[in-house]
Amino acid sequence: MDVAELEDLIDRLGEDPSRWPDDRRLAAERLLQESAAARALLAQVRAVREALSAPPVRAPAGLADRIVAAAVRAETAKTTAKTEPADDRAPSEPATPHG
Repeated sequence: MDVAELEDLIDRLGEDPSRWPDDRRLAAERLLQESAAARALLAQVRAVREALSAPPVRAPAGLADRIVAAAVRAETAKTTAKTEPADDRAPSEPATPHG
């Protein structure tokens, strides 16, 4: 067995060796003893499973409302800036008629 075969075994039957067929389990256990890459693969799979089985992280109360309010304020500020007339003259430039 090689690491790719171990990965396939884990994908199909999970990372618990007790669920693997005896002949495959023995080969996998031998590979795990001999291969750092195989041990790293199994550790990674277990870490992902643990992360996915952890309780969900809940957002603080009112977070969604604060995000929407900030977005509305930003959009309002952007719209207001576009509608206000721009004064392109430098502050010290006197207004002179063109033409």
